[in-house]
Amino acid sequence: MERLDTPGRERNVYGMANINRQKTQLEADVIIVGSGMVGATLAVALGGAGLRVALVDRLDPAEMTDMPFDGRASAIAYASYRALNAIGAWAHMADEAEPILDIRVSEGSSPLFLHYDHRDLGDGPLGYMLENRHLRRGLFDAIAEVSDVSLFAPAELEGLERSDSGVIARLNGGLTVRGRLAVAADGRMSPVREAAGIRTQGWSYAQSGIVCTIVHERPHRGVAHERFLPAGPFAILPLTGNRASLVWTEPSAMADRLMSLEETAFNNEMRKRIGGFLGDTEAAGPRWCYPLSLHNAESYTAEKLALVGDAAHGMHPIAGQGLNLGFRDVAALAEVVIDAARLGLDIGSAEVLARYEKWRRFDSLTLLAVTDGLNRLFSNDVGAVRAVRDLGLAAVNCTPPLKRFFMRHARGTVGKLPRMLHGAAL
Repeated sequence: MERLDTPGRERNVYGMANINRQKTQLEADVIIVGSGMVGATLAVALGGAGLRVALVDRLDPAEMTDMPFDGRASAIAYASYRALNAIGAWAHMADEAEPILDIRVSEGSSPLFLHYDHRDLGDGPLGYMLENRHLRRGLFDAIAEVSDVSLFAPAELEGLERSDSGVIARLNGGLTVRGRLAVAADGRMSPVREAAGIRTQGWSYAQSGIVCTIVHERPHRGVAHERFLPAGPFAILPLTGNRASLVWTEPSAMADRLMSLEETAFNNEMRKRIGGFLGDTEAAGPRWCYPLSLHNAESYTAEKLALVGDAAHGMHPIAGQGLNLGFRDVAALAEVVIDAARLGLDIGSAEVLARYEKWRRFDSLTLLAVTDGLNRLFSNDVGAVRAVRDLGLAAVNCTPPLKRFFMRHARGTVGKLPRMLHGAAL
């Protein structure tokens, strides 16, 4: 059986493993299904620590880094930035990242607001905004530098067998990869999770998120705006240059109507909600629309299997924390697996996976509950409730210790953090 670290393999620009196809069986330590932003980060972290990783995805990496594939941008919390930097991936994307220096939270036209200023913490920005295509490209470039990671994409996973002795992934073309642990990083509808019989709980919000990039006349100065409108959150998030990522929540029927508008009419509706503080604004490039929902897996582990990212949980984008929650999964799983490997333990054992499950369960449930509660609290126009919300925002804004506490939460630097989130080497 050929090992994944066999000398002489060639790689393309994104680290695709060009293994002699006469070889039908390969050996790895960890098999990760899904090379999205969470799965790719985990691959770099584990491979950089010397574990042999097989990363499998049905999509071509070139397709995933093309803007028409996904026009979204992600808020990278400061702790997530430290994790990406610790594994050597940040250098491949830093030039495309825009620091978030301030966050301004407001409700409609109310004069009361909550303002987070990064200078109040004194050790760096609150986070960064990064277009997903640049984040993916940076991660694929990082994968190409890690010899212990082999990327199989596009490749179809035809079967995944799990037993006491390990896991076997069967790919199209007759290739078999044997490993000690499998990781499902294959998204909200995770086929690997479904095949393992792990159920999810959750609900639809009957809302959709309209996403596009806007160009504007005046500089944004690194300020992220989160406005709460009766229909739902309306976020204006700074990108490089005089650009911003717009995340616009509406009831799904209204979102469909807005998406059907021609360019001028869409821009007019958008400007009504933005106002004039950025000067003239208009959408640049395509628009996307996504249904919003919440889900949480009943278990994040099964025999020789761990779930990470959207395969484990998904939330409303109201706080921009979905991807960061996935990065926290990566940091925790990488730490427990690497520590076990260094001690000569079975990295797929029930004990190792139980440590991961315990570490991640409470944090995930807490953030799911918080984002769900915020969306339900702010997505209505009841006068008395609106007054209480406004006073709450103003009260936090006038209480520096409480405001700093919430700022640290937004940066992801609160709680028992894995080493990666401290920026430490694994």
